[in-house]
Amino acid sequence: MSNSITVDTLVIGAGPTGMAAWELPNDSSTWQNNESWLLVDSNPVPGGLASTDVTPEGFLFDVGGHVVFSHYKYFDDALNEALPSPHDWLEHQRVCYVRFRGQWVPYPFQNNIAALEREEQALCMEGLIDAALEARVRSPTDKPANFDEWNQRNVGRRLTDIFMRPYNFKVWAVPTTEMNASWVGERVANPDVKLLARNVILGKVAPAWGPNATFRFPAKAGTGGIWIAVANTLPAERTRFGEQGSVTEIDADAKSVQLKDGTLVKYNNLVNTMALDTLASCMRDAKLAELCKPLFHSSTNVIGVGIRGARPDRIGDKCWLYFVADDCPFYRATIFSNYSPNNQPDASTRLATLRLAGGGGGGGGKPETSEPRPGPYWSIMLEVSESARKPVNQQTLVDECIAQLIANDMVSADDEIVSIYKRRFEHGYPTPTLERDGALAEVLPYLRSKDIFSRGRFGAWTYEVSNQDHSFMQGVEAIDHIYNGGAELTLNYPDFVNRRINSERRLPGFRD
Repeated sequence: MSNSITVDTLVIGAGPTGMAAWELPNDSSTWQNNESWLLVDSNPVPGGLASTDVTPEGFLFDVGGHVVFSHYKYFDDALNEALPSPHDWLEHQRVCYVRFRGQWVPYPFQNNIAALEREEQALCMEGLIDAALEARVRSPTDKPANFDEWNQRNVGRRLTDIFMRPYNFKVWAVPTTEMNASWVGERVANPDVKLLARNVILGKVAPAWGPNATFRFPAKAGTGGIWIAVANTLPAERTRFGEQGSVTEIDADAKSVQLKDGTLVKYNNLVNTMALDTLASCMRDAKLAELCKPLFHSSTNVIGVGIRGARPDRIGDKCWLYFVADDCPFYRATIFSNYSPNNQPDASTRLATLRLAGGGGGGGGKPETSEPRPGPYWSIMLEVSESARKPVNQQTLVDECIAQLIANDMVSADDEIVSIYKRRFEHGYPTPTLERDGALAEVLPYLRSKDIFSRGRFGAWTYEVSNQDHSFMQGVEAIDHIYNGGAELTLNYPDFVNRRINSERRLPGFRD
C-alpha cells in the first residue's frame, strides 16, 4: 500500500524554474499542516538542463552553453543569497567570434561585415540597402511569414544566404522557413545600415551587443553549482531527488501524482517543469497529447574535450565561438576552461593520455606512453543539434568533432586528449515553429483549467524566455499568481521583460 501525503503546492522538476520553490515559505506554521509544499525531481541533483557533469578525470562540463546575465534584480538577489561571497563568482567580458571561411569574424556576424573580404562586404551592403529601401514602402501590417523572411527583411538576402539561413539550421535543426518570427526580440541583432556602412569604410569592429556582453560564472562547481546552492537554501524535508522524486503518473482529475518509490502525493496546485510531451505521457491524457503534436523540439549533443598543455595563444581569452560550415557538426564551441580555473583538474593532477587529437577512431594516434603525467590542462565544450530533419551519427560524432577542431585550428593534431565527455539530451531547444504559438494557445489554458501551471524552458515551450533568469522567474511568477494573484509577465509579455535588463522587479511573495 502506497504512502500518501497532501501538499498545497507540488513542484515537479528542480531546474531553474522549479527552484522557484525558493519563493515558497519555509515556516510550516504558515500552513495548516507541515507538508505545505514539495519539490520533486527524478535526477539525483538539482539543475535540470542547467546542471554540470564531472568526468572521471575531473573536468567539468555544463550540459550546454550557460552563463549568468539577468533581466531581473529579483533573480540576482536569489543567486546572491545562495552564493553570497564575492569569491563565489567570476566576472567576464564576452569575447565571441564566428568562424566563417577560415577566418574569425567578431560576433554578431551581421554587425561586423567590415571583417569580410571586400567583395563580400559589397554584396552584403547591397542586400542591406535593398532591404532598408523595401522596408520604407512596406505597410506596418505586413508581417514576415516566417523567420527566413524576417532575416531577408532585416539583414538582406546576401547575409541570409551566407550566414543566417545555414547557421540557424545548424542550431534549430529545422529550416528557417518553418520557424516563426515572433520569438526574435533581443535574440537576433538587427543591423543599423548607416553604422554598418561607416564601419565598412573605416574598417571598424562594431561595439559589444546584447544582454550577455558581460556575464558572470560561478568560480566552483559550474552552472549546476548555482542550483545546488539554491536548493541548499530549501528545507530538506520539502525536496525529493532521484527515485524518491521520480514521477510515474499524474492523475489531473484526482489531483494526485504517483512517485516511483510508491508515494502518492495529493496537491491543490501543480507547478510542472517537465516537457509538455512528457507531461502528456505521464498524465495519460489523449487530448493533451494531441494538442502537443504540433510542438517540435531539437535534441542536443554535448561533447567535452579535456586537453593536456597550456592553452594556446590562438585561443586566448575567447569565451564561445559559432561555426557556420556544413561540414562542421558543432554550431558552438565554448572554451570552458576560460570560465573558471576550477573547470579542469589542477596542473599537478597526473592523467593518462587517451589519444592524440589527430588519431581518429581507427586505433591510430596512440600516445607515446600510457603513464599518467601532470598538466596543465584546458578544455573545450561543443554543442551539436539533432532532429529527424538533421540526423546525427552517434558512433562517429566524437571523432567528427575532434577532426573539425583540428581543421578550424582550435587544437593541433598532436595535442594530448586526456578526457572525453559525451551526453545527449532528447529535449535541447523548444523550437519556435510556425505552429508553436497556436498549439500553446490551447495547451497552456487546458492545463491551467486543471490547476496545472506548466512553466519553464519546455514546460511552457517558449524559447524567447527560457534563459536561466527567465525560467526561474516563470516559476516565481507562477507561485506569486497562485497565492497573490500576481501577473505572470515573463511568460505572457516576453518582449516587455527582455527590454528590462536588471529591472527592480519585486514580487509581494513570501520571500520579500
